[in-house]
Amino acid sequence: MVDVVDLKKNYGNFVALNGVSFHISEGEMYGFVGPNGAGKTTTMKIMAGLLAADGGSVEIDGVDILRHPKKVKQLVGYMPDFFGVYDNLKVSEYMEFFASVYGIYGKEARKRCQEKLDVVHMLEKEDSFVDVLSRGQKQRLCLARCLLYQPKILVMDEPAFGLDPRARYEMKEVLRELMDVGVTMLVSSHILSELSEICTTVGIIEAGKMVVSGTLDEIMTKVNQSNPIVMEVVDGLEKAIAFLKEKEDVETISTNEQKVYVGFRGSQKDEALLLQGLLGQGVLISQYGRAENNLESLFMQITEKEE
Repeated sequence: MVDVVDLKKNYGNFVALNGVSFHISEGEMYGFVGPNGAGKTTTMKIMAGLLAADGGSVEIDGVDILRHPKKVKQLVGYMPDFFGVYDNLKVSEYMEFFASVYGIYGKEARKRCQEKLDVVHMLEKEDSFVDVLSRGQKQRLCLARCLLYQPKILVMDEPAFGLDPRARYEMKEVLRELMDVGVTMLVSSHILSELSEICTTVGIIEAGKMVVSGTLDEIMTKVNQSNPIVMEVVDGLEKAIAFLKEKEDVETISTNEQKVYVGFRGSQKDEALLLQGLLGQGVLISQYGRAENNLESLFMQITEKEE
C-alpha cells in the first residue's frame, strides 16, 4: 500500500531525513513516534506533496508520488497539527466549500459532506458556525474534510495536539472506528500510551533515521529480550538460585523477597527450558516471564541506545 524508501531531505547543511524507510499495509494504523525535530513532520509533508525530497521514493497504491506529484491529491488526505478554518462559515458551508474544491457539487456534495460529518460524530453541528466549535470539534471537522475525496491514506500530524482529555478520547474513538472499516492511516503523536492502544504498527524515528519499525508485538519482543526474567518463587528459593548459578546463559541474579530477577541471554525456547529445569528441581513458581516495557519506556530505551 505505502512504501517509503531511503527518503532524504536537507535544509542547507542540516540533515532532516537520512534514508528513512518504512512500509504501511492496507488497513493499518501506523504510529509515527519521535521527539521534536526527529523528522516526522518533514516526512509527512513530503508524503502530502507539500515539500520536495532530496532523494528516495514514496510509493502509494503503486504510484511514486515524487515522480507524479499531481497524483498526491487523489491519494493522500493530510491533516496538519495546526490548520486554518473559516470562522464565518457554518460547518455545512465549510464542508461544501471544500467539496467544490475537490470537484464534488450539488446533491452528491451534500450527501458526501453529511456522511463524513457523521463518521467523525459532527453531523449534529452542521448548522453551527465554525467559530463556536471547540478545539476538539475543529480537529474532527478537519478530519471530515480530509475524508471528503476518500483518499487511499490519511496522514495525520499530531491529531490530538492541544486537546483536553475528553477531546483526545473522542478523537481516539473516531480513529479506532476508521481503522475498523479499513481506512489506512499514518498518525504521529507524542502521546505514546495512546498510540500503543490504537496502532497496529509503529515506527520510531530519531535524528532523521528510522530506528525501528514493525508491529508492536515484534518490537516489544525484540526489546524485551534484553530485559530480565522475573519469577516469583513460592517455595524452594535456595534451590532456584543454586540451579540458576550453574546455567551459562544466566548473567545476573538478584532477589527481592520471593521475586528473582535473572539477566538471561537465551532465546524464548531457552527461557522455556529454564523454567522446565526449575520445576524439575522441585521449585514452586507462581509467576515467570520477561519484564515488559510500555511504549513510552520502549521509546526511551531505543532512542538512548541509538544515541
